[in-house]
Amino acid sequence: MAALAKEHGLSVHLDGARIFNAAVALGVEVTELTRSVDSVSFCLSKGLSAPVGSAVCGSGEFIAEARRTRKVLGGGMRQAGIIAAAGITALEEMVDRIEDDHKNAQRLAEGISQIEGLSIDPASVQTNIVYFDVKDERITAGKLVGELDKRGVKILRVAPSRLRAVTHYGITAEDIDSVLKTLREVIDGV
Repeated sequence: MAALAKEHGLSVHLDGARIFNAAVALGVEVTELTRSVDSVSFCLSKGLSAPVGSAVCGSGEFIAEARRTRKVLGGGMRQAGIIAAAGITALEEMVDRIEDDHKNAQRLAEGISQIEGLSIDPASVQTNIVYFDVKDERITAGKLVGELDKRGVKILRVAPSRLRAVTHYGITAEDIDSVLKTLREVIDGV
């Protein structure tokens, strides 16, 4: 696609919000994934554990235009150094630990696959996001989310019977085991 765009004189931008997760899952450097694009943006909070922020990368000319456009649209932030410091820490210290999030997600998927009434293909989990379905007619996905929330487990309902869980920094293998135990208790209790 990038080659076709270049043939027609078009620039290619990559929305790389979770590009570090993708690179870790694929076992490649981020530069490998961005080689054929002109610019890329990525999120510092998704996977990298910064409290807030994103970065955009590209040529000097592109960045100058992006800055100008941001100001025209009223964007910007004063005293952003504290956010920049968190972003630098995220890039320097958090990339190497993303694999832990992926392992925890796989552990969660494997455990969910063993719970009657829940459905997941563990092979479909490649990063730190786990989608699974509620197949037990005795409980709806919404009710399951509510019961889990009462027990301190935060899972998002994304469709009538589909749920999404995300592992991240601060979630341990022991936490995953606790979530699986809680899931079993809720499902068994209906």
